Amino acid sequence: MPPRAPEYDAIVIGSGPNGLSAAAYLARSGWKVLVAEAGPTPGGGARTQELTLPGFHHDICSAIHPTGLASPVFNDLNLSAHGLEWIHPDLPLAHPLENGRAAVLHRSLDQTAESLGLDRTAYHLLFDSLVQNAPSLYRDVFSPLQFPSHPLQMAAFGLRALPPASLLARLAFRTPEARALLAGNAAHSVLPLEAPLTSAIALMLQFSAHAVGWPVAKGGSQSITTALTRILEHHGGELITDWRIDSLADLPPSRAVLFDTAPKHLAQIAGHALPPSYRRRLERYRHGPGVFKIDYALSEPVPWTHPDCRKAGTVHVGGTLDEISRSENDACEGRHSDHPFVLVAQQSLCDPSRAPAGQHTLWAYCHVPHGSTFDMRPRIEAQIERFAPGFRDTILAAHTHHSLQMEAHNPNYIGGDVIGGMTDWRQLLTRPVARLNPYATPNPRLFLCSASTPPAGGVHGMCGYHAARAAIHRHAK
Repeated sequence: MPPRAPEYDAIVIGSGPNGLSAAAYLARSGWKVLVAEAGPTPGGGARTQELTLPGFHHDICSAIHPTGLASPVFNDLNLSAHGLEWIHPDLPLAHPLENGRAAVLHRSLDQTAESLGLDRTAYHLLFDSLVQNAPSLYRDVFSPLQFPSHPLQMAAFGLRALPPASLLARLAFRTPEARALLAGNAAHSVLPLEAPLTSAIALMLQFSAHAVGWPVAKGGSQSITTALTRILEHHGGELITDWRIDSLADLPPSRAVLFDTAPKHLAQIAGHALPPSYRRRLERYRHGPGVFKIDYALSEPVPWTHPDCRKAGTVHVGGTLDEISRSENDACEGRHSDHPFVLVAQQSLCDPSRAPAGQHTLWAYCHVPHGSTFDMRPRIEAQIERFAPGFRDTILAAHTHHSLQMEAHNPNYIGGDVIGGMTDWRQLLTRPVARLNPYATPNPRLFLCSASTPPAGGVHGMCGYHAARAAIHRHAK
């Protein structure tokens, strides 16, 4: 009996931003595409729900989107034409310090440099060329390890990005404000700030503030998912929710299967179709610290002591470089910090659709040991209250997720790891395993497109884009 003809050109397992970007790109390229999502709604890390009180719309994971606005594939797919609207807060970022001081990241590079006083010249030296070359840098930074298309620009970025953030901050800057600003951005790497390459994420986030801004998606991060889904369906693609895939046998025939999953889930679902040695390498993939997250419904904006914190879409709450370094070391070494570095997003300041009139949402999380179930809410609130006395009086309701609850919500968040795996120098350059094409598996039909592939975490869709191109290239032969 002859084999069944493929019903689809590609099936994508998982509907996070990377899976949907892969699906939309393939569908636009003329492929017949099906997306299978285990949950009741698509989106993965880009979902929005009423978690606290009616009318308060909270982003489940991702909230602020510099990489989304900079993403080459998002721009190529033209999400704005399919309903996505970016909104910029008055300020991208504020970082409060003791005695009413704060470091402030403005959209303007010149204004940021001037606000740093003694470090104005040093700030220009570090960031001027990065901002000027941002469009070409994004193409290379968002790509897997390869010879860059703009080698001189990437070399300049690489020399700045290679040192540990703690070292770069001390060598480049003299003021506590400039050092804290770099440290807070470096902490997005979820690594000790003494680790090599932690400067890379700090530089990327800071030059992006000047090049494209740190916007929110109007209505919530779910709006990104909605736009990608519309593009997929516009080109004839299909999406089915509440469909859990446990084996390749659960799928209809297809030429290619793309996994927007953690490496271990690829091994579980398709292990019999992969060489044992490759499967074992997937199973050894390392995940890092988790997060403890709180969503708040507030009666009024957070009463920050520093006025610029009341205008910022993001507030980094953690004090000085040394304090942030201790907090991130604690999480990586299995301890719960007494004074955690807290990432705070205030989307409702610029997007009033997030909350009832006059009221606000607040999004906050800190890093904790992998798989933690410890309640960090008192420590998070103490940190916010430290720089915003009276904050607790504004709380109408709160909803918490510890690390294992984050994983239950999204199985890709292994142990609460929301960035798709450790980003230390070994795994950042070889995720998920060391291969010339990290998206292609030894099975010519199977591909990985999740944040466990380059360029790693963030809502940018580029992991999906590269995997889709790998599938097209392989099946064009």
